[in-house]
Amino acid sequence: MATPPKKSTPAGQAPSRTTRTAVKRFVFPFSEAGSEGGRDDRDLLGGKGANLAEMCKLGLPVPPGFTISTEVSAHVSRRGTWPRALEEQVAQAMVQLEGRMAKRFGDVEDPLLVSVRSGARVSMPGMMDTVLNLGLNRRTVEGLAARSGNPRFAWDAFRRFVQMYGDVVLGVHAIDGATQSPFTLALEGAKRAAGVSEDVDLDVDALRALTERYLALVEERTGTPFPEEPDAQLWGAIEAVFRSWDNPRARTYRTLNGIPHDWGTAVNVVAMVYGNLGETSGTGVAFTRDPSTGEKRFYGEFLMNAQGEDVVAGLRTPEPIHALEARAPAAWKELDRIQQTLEAHYRDMQDLEFTIQDGKLYMLQCRAGKRTGMAALRIAVDLVAEGKLTRDEALMAVDPSSLTQVLAPVFDPQQLRAARTEGRRLTKGLNAGPGAATGRIVFDADRAEERAALGEPVILVRIETSPEDIHGMHAAAGILTARGGMTSHAALVARQMGKVCVAGCGELDIDLDAGSLRVGAKTLIEGDWLSLDGTSGEVLEGQVATRPSEVLARLFGAQRKQPSPLFEAYSTLLSWADDVRTLGVRANADQPDQCKTAIAFGAEGVGLCRTEHMFFEDAKIRIVREMILAENTAARERALEKLLPLQRKDFEGIFKAMGVRPVTIRTLDPPLHEFLPHDAEAIEDLARDLGTTTTVLRAKIESLSELNPMLGHRGCRLGIAYPEITRMQARALFEAACNVANRTGKKPRPEVMIPLIATARELELQEAVVRSVAEEVFAAKGVRVPYLVGTMIELPRAALTAGEIAPHAEFFSFGTNDLTQTTFGISRDDGGTFLPLYIGDEIVARDPFEAIDVAGVGRLMRIAVEEGRGARPDLKLGICGEHGGEPSSVAFCHDLGLDYVSCSPYRLPIARLAAAQAALRTAATDRSATHEPSDG
Repeated sequence: MATPPKKSTPAGQAPSRTTRTAVKRFVFPFSEAGSEGGRDDRDLLGGKGANLAEMCKLGLPVPPGFTISTEVSAHVSRRGTWPRALEEQVAQAMVQLEGRMAKRFGDVEDPLLVSVRSGARVSMPGMMDTVLNLGLNRRTVEGLAARSGNPRFAWDAFRRFVQMYGDVVLGVHAIDGATQSPFTLALEGAKRAAGVSEDVDLDVDALRALTERYLALVEERTGTPFPEEPDAQLWGAIEAVFRSWDNPRARTYRTLNGIPHDWGTAVNVVAMVYGNLGETSGTGVAFTRDPSTGEKRFYGEFLMNAQGEDVVAGLRTPEPIHALEARAPAAWKELDRIQQTLEAHYRDMQDLEFTIQDGKLYMLQCRAGKRTGMAALRIAVDLVAEGKLTRDEALMAVDPSSLTQVLAPVFDPQQLRAARTEGRRLTKGLNAGPGAATGRIVFDADRAEERAALGEPVILVRIETSPEDIHGMHAAAGILTARGGMTSHAALVARQMGKVCVAGCGELDIDLDAGSLRVGAKTLIEGDWLSLDGTSGEVLEGQVATRPSEVLARLFGAQRKQPSPLFEAYSTLLSWADDVRTLGVRANADQPDQCKTAIAFGAEGVGLCRTEHMFFEDAKIRIVREMILAENTAARERALEKLLPLQRKDFEGIFKAMGVRPVTIRTLDPPLHEFLPHDAEAIEDLARDLGTTTTVLRAKIESLSELNPMLGHRGCRLGIAYPEITRMQARALFEAACNVANRTGKKPRPEVMIPLIATARELELQEAVVRSVAEEVFAAKGVRVPYLVGTMIELPRAALTAGEIAPHAEFFSFGTNDLTQTTFGISRDDGGTFLPLYIGDEIVARDPFEAIDVAGVGRLMRIAVEEGRGARPDLKLGICGEHGGEPSSVAFCHDLGLDYVSCSPYRLPIARLAAAQAALRTAATDRSATHEPSDG
């Protein structure tokens, strides 16, 4: 065997032999692999290597091979060279492999061929590289042809090997704007010349000529001949597969799925078995259950006379797995037995890859199968019913984030594929609000409301949204923005409303004045059809049909008479979660209909009611503007008197919907300028309504503008400057609570939350106003309702001085959106322009607006919890930022000892399941700790 190439060795050239003393084991034959010193096989061997070894232990037909451990990947990353012991260990493993197969690597009469495959700890399908049929050259291909008695098969294997090695190892890719590789173009030319449509129809002479063309292509592109020596081929492939851990698609996949970049990959070297020997051979991929629906049925596809990449690449149309029973009955019978064995052994749905060589079945891989959120639910619940999992294990088996798929409407798959094929995919943005929506383009909120009122589905397209767009967002089927991140206004409100949203589409050139958007050469105008896939972030021109979420339809009363395994699984799993979790769940909701939605999703209260969202209806916004533009306190109070009954009515609707569940109501928070018009026509209309001139009105609006309004005159600062605003809101909510209590006999439980506190004195002043009004209302109404006064912790100073603030607060609710902004000094609406770069460069592990930054923001929260409860032991603690619906953040809140999390209604199922998983992890840790031996 040759030594592994050092960094200076070009890929594909055999390095010189040196003798090394093995100091650590890096190579593990499948038949010998297992736990080493109590270490997790998967961490050491990668998922593929560990599962191949496990299948060997189960006595299943696995081709012989060996795994080069993930520690080699880590060693190369640290030192830039291979471990010294690797050469000798690979040489010994190859000798052992030759013995098992009774063939020699590089033998010209009966050559042993191998595949070289990646294998990360967790499945990353298609992200890294593989090389098949390694060991072929112009001499060994003739030996393979003679030994197999099938020259066509031998040359087919050789041309496949040259193509894969040329692509993966030697970097022969498409150039000069071509969309296909030169190998694919050459193959298409060979098929045209032979007058056939599929490569399986090429005869041996055509394949020999095609392979020679491939070899010439390699030399043309690389300047050196294709490597003939099998040892050089092997080390070139091993190096390339290790290198593929850091290719762009693999890094992107890890970033999207939260997989650490420092894990590295293992490499598996496996003796080749051949599915392309003829019609008694074949290859396939199968799942022990349907990965789309979770139905308990053996599901998959196969091709006869083919190798694995043919199925995956879609080069030929495969047959359904059950057709294998007629094509290869013995192999089918064994495969069916094995799939049942593996699912019972792993206690989970398995993804299988297999090859049939002359009627004999070989298992090439098994792994936990990727599945939709729908399938994950059904499989978990069914496995409990079958006695394969406990309820706790089933809860831990479902990714909470996958529940968004269960609730979101979806595009019809066939129509979606057709739209892509027709070139109607315009661009892609952030998948801020999952689901699917099709509608006519509108560019402002009023038009959205007008057209929706006429029964038209609309897509609201904005550069970015603001609270003033709330009615249009409510009316729209979907929302598309050119700016903003996953926690931008558009994203937050869309998720709360359950609206489809694609945000941050930087390729969009939106001209609001002209009423048009442009993407590349395409221009769309108001009224054109647009489709948004909020699950993938895709934006498509024209209409794509959607179908409703089955679970959503059931939650709100539709189709209840028809059986629904998915809905039953959803309800069952979440009921188990509710039995286990100790963390409460509330919803962020501003309207009665949102409250009803929240209750359907399992909300135990409202954790954030944003009163400003009640002001943007046309009847109210004019009064609010009159209040803002008032010249003195008396005029301001006259406007507030008009607003009082309108806001009281809103609160009554919320309290009636929530019953005795707690409702946390935040007093007015945004800067006042957000409520004012800024375009000429609206300013003229308002000036006419107020009996003033546009000049005077413009001056007043200008006087209220701020350089940095989100850090300016907003939150509690408004209530301190204008206490009459706080008094009006307090009166409206307490009168509403008392009215509902008198009418229904059920006492609402309002919790008044003062925003943007930085000092104890700010809260003390606002608390006094609220409590004074409460007593006035209770005396007037002849009834008392239980209530709390507390504050949002959304500024670092508030967290650091929580011990001073707590005596004036009966609860803290962490506003983690603003706390993250003020801790990092990053605007959540602008961070999307550079945060992806920060994540890619590993400056931050995740977007801090998506998941709580435990080291920074989390430390501030911990200080506030400890100091707050130190000063007030009965202090209620919650979180109302959108982090309340993100699984890792929910787990952190559980560990921190909070009482509840609050999030958008449509994220409540995620929070419920994540809270249950956090409780189960804590219980497992506690059990482990109690079983540890004592020092004595």
